[in-house]
Amino acid sequence: MIALVTGAGSGIGAAIAKRLATDGHTVAVNDLSPDAAKATVESIRAVGGTAAAYAADVSDEGAVNAMVGQITEEFGAPDILVNNAGFGHQALFTEIEPDMFDKIFAVHVRGNYLCTRACIPAMLEKGVGHIVNIASQLGQIGGVELTHYAGAKAAVIGMTKSLAREVSAKGVRVNAVAPGPVNTPLVEALSEDWKAAKRAELPLGRFGQPAEVAGVVSFLVSDDAALFAGQTLGPNSGDVML
Repeated sequence: MIALVTGAGSGIGAAIAKRLATDGHTVAVNDLSPDAAKATVESIRAVGGTAAAYAADVSDEGAVNAMVGQITEEFGAPDILVNNAGFGHQALFTEIEPDMFDKIFAVHVRGNYLCTRACIPAMLEKGVGHIVNIASQLGQIGGVELTHYAGAKAAVIGMTKSLAREVSAKGVRVNAVAPGPVNTPLVEALSEDWKAAKRAELPLGRFGQPAEVAGVVSFLVSDDAALFAGQTLGPNSGDVML
């Protein structure tokens, strides 16, 4: 299958791209940074996988449509879409500037919508497809100084459920993954005191690894997940139990 993974230049996105390539899929690696996308592609090719880099801003309709068109021309229409692109920002609600609020929703929510909108017609035409939206446990429980980020991730979860109700019977399975603390550059940049305190709260006593989140995505796009539709799986070290 042809898989498009957005925001795959580093962290969880890169791990997902590498895992899907290992599973035998051809991977279109998207990132805002051309160099980051190319680095992920090189790591995939180094172990015998098939991948190509596509730099595009997922919040830009023209850029998204051009990217999906190029992927379709070079490999075929994506059968798998992983909406992973995003970024973090922390601030008290009263200190969140409107521009930052809009940017958070533009990337996490509008980007999700635009990429899905570009890819889903071909999936529906073929009667098969997989869409996995990367949310966050913060979209389920909220977070201090994260109203905008948590709100955007909650929107992603709601979009996942609604779209799944529309297209599941037509062969397109839509699900979400809501990770907890994962050892990515974003988390690693936090203070040691915060990380120690957070680990102490977790039933498993440790943060996740990007590859572990990638394994959940791999499952969701496999035949083993045939009964999963509109679900939000939580690789979160037990931090959120639903």
